Amino acid sequence: MSWRLPPLNPLKAFEAAGRHSSLKKAAAELSVTEAAVSRQVRLLERSLGIQLFERRHRAVVLTGEGRRFLADASDAFAKLDSATARLRASRQREVLRIFAYPTFAMRWLMPRLSQFHALHPSIEVQLSVSHGTVDFRKDGVDGAIRSGDGHWPDLAVVRLFPYVLVPVCTPRLIDAEHRLREPRDLARCTLLHSLVRPDDWSLWLNAAGVGGEVDPARGLHFQSPSLAYEAALEGMGVAIAQPSLVAGELAAGKLVAPFPLRVELDECYYFVSPRDAPEKASVVAFRELLLQQL
Repeated sequence: MSWRLPPLNPLKAFEAAGRHSSLKKAAAELSVTEAAVSRQVRLLERSLGIQLFERRHRAVVLTGEGRRFLADASDAFAKLDSATARLRASRQREVLRIFAYPTFAMRWLMPRLSQFHALHPSIEVQLSVSHGTVDFRKDGVDGAIRSGDGHWPDLAVVRLFPYVLVPVCTPRLIDAEHRLREPRDLARCTLLHSLVRPDDWSLWLNAAGVGGEVDPARGLHFQSPSLAYEAALEGMGVAIAQPSLVAGELAAGKLVAPFPLRVELDECYYFVSPRDAPEKASVVAFRELLLQQL
């Protein structure tokens, strides 16, 4: 297609001068001299073969043809400006700030972030981790993973999965001299604990009916469940784990559950976000992916 367009710089000078009815104001807007604006306008008039302004003492006045051309030129510039803004906005990355517990983030969430990025390349996920509770007002977080009973009136809550406890260890530990055939055999094993979940072994042992036979506090204690899982993978003992967080190791046979008993607690994992804040499209997309993964 052949375009019959006038030179752009003269057109910009004309549009500014016509809009302000002043060469001086147009020059200030365009950061050039008044004489430069005048030269550009005359260049446009020669290019079009039409007089656009009447020159008067310290003023310029649009001719009839100049007024009509100004309206069309201003409309064209406005459309071009809007199209540019839309294009730039489409290329800008939206930041989604997510908070999660360290073990949950490393063992469940991280493997799924690549899929979210593939589906939503314009959304940049910033993931922060802590064993504490997020403060949405102070921390500037959009969404978080939280465990508990789900009764938080100020939060929009979506249940992910329950908190389940099961002992896990390496296959060779079962085949060793300890011979883990029944829960009471754990009395001869090293129990691996997480300091942030100090009661998990007691809960499982009591449910198994051996709370009085196996000391729930003995063994090795680690700062996080993730470290306890790594110790179990190294064959250092038996960890009390959440199957969802060691699913890969269980599926690969690197870890095994020597006993069929799984103890489901009253607490669950939830995805939460502020109830009183406008919900971002990126939060909706992230929540949908979490639910699809379940």
